[in-house]
Amino acid sequence: MPGLLILSKQADAYRSLLEAANLPDLQILDAGQAGNFALSEIVFGEPDLIRAQLPGLGGLKWAQSTWAGVEPLLDPSLRRDYVLSNARGVFGGLMSEFVLAYLLLHERKVLRRLAAQQERRWDATLTGTLRGKTIGLLGVGSIGAELARTARFLGMKVRGYTRASEDCEFVDEYYHAGRLLDFATGLDYLVASLPATPDTRRVVDAALLARLPAHALFINVGRGSAVDDAALIAALQSGALAGAVLDVFSQEPLSPAHPFWATPNVLITSHTSAPSFPAQIAGLFIENYRRYIAGQSVLYQVDFERGY
Repeated sequence: MPGLLILSKQADAYRSLLEAANLPDLQILDAGQAGNFALSEIVFGEPDLIRAQLPGLGGLKWAQSTWAGVEPLLDPSLRRDYVLSNARGVFGGLMSEFVLAYLLLHERKVLRRLAAQQERRWDATLTGTLRGKTIGLLGVGSIGAELARTARFLGMKVRGYTRASEDCEFVDEYYHAGRLLDFATGLDYLVASLPATPDTRRVVDAALLARLPAHALFINVGRGSAVDDAALIAALQSGALAGAVLDVFSQEPLSPAHPFWATPNVLITSHTSAPSFPAQIAGLFIENYRRYIAGQSVLYQVDFERGY
C-alpha cells in the first residue's frame, strides 16, 4: 500500500479531496510524524516544501508538484532518483483570464478613464480594439496554447515562439531559434509564459524590446528570470515601450527597494495570475495516481536536465 505525504500549505483541503475520491490502496500519512517521511513512497505538494524534506524521504519514488514551476527541485546538487511531475493543463484558463483582463485594461484605457472620473473630467478619447492586433506568445506550451485560443477568439493575429513544436492550431505563424527578433518585430502585445531554464534566461533583453513598437505592452506570467530587468526599465523610462504587467520576478517577494516599484507604466501583480486551487490540482493527482498504481507513466513528467 503506497504511503503518501502531503506537503502543502493547503494540506487539509487536499487530504479531504483525496479521501473523498476513495483511491485504492492509498495510505495518507501524517506529515506531523517524523517517522512517516522515510515510509512515504509518494509526495504531493509545493516544490519548496518538498525540497526541505527531500533528504529524509528515503523511500520516495514519485513526487507530484502542485505548481507548474519546479525550480526548487532542479538544483543539480539534489537527488534525482525519483519521478517528478508538475501541474499542467490546469493553469491555462486562469492565465487567459489574467492576460485578457490586462489586454482590455490597456486597449480600453481603463486606468485613464478612472483618473478622469476621479478628476471629474470628461474624457471622450477614442479607445482601441483587440481585433486585428498582433500578439506574440513567447512559449506555446499548455498555457501558451490556451492564450492563443483566447486571442484567436478575440480576432487577434497570433505569433508563437517555440524551440521546435508547432502543435497549436490557434497560432497563425511560428518562429523558432534564430528568429526571435523577427518574432518580436511589430508586435502589439508580447506575453511570456516560459519556464526557467538556461536557454530562457534574460531572453527578453534590450535587443528584443527594441523590436517592439512604442505602443506595445509586455506581460510576463512565466518566470522572472526570462527578463533583463535593467533593459525593461530603460525601455519604459524612455517611452520606447508603453507598459508592462509583471506577475513574476527573479527574486520573490520583490524587494521594496527594487526600481520596478517606481518605474512608469508598470503594473505589479505579485505572482497571483494563476493560483493552485486544490480542487483542480487534486484532480490531476488522482488521475496520475491511478496511472501510477496501474504501472503506467504518470502525466507531465519533468526532465531534470531541461527543467520542465
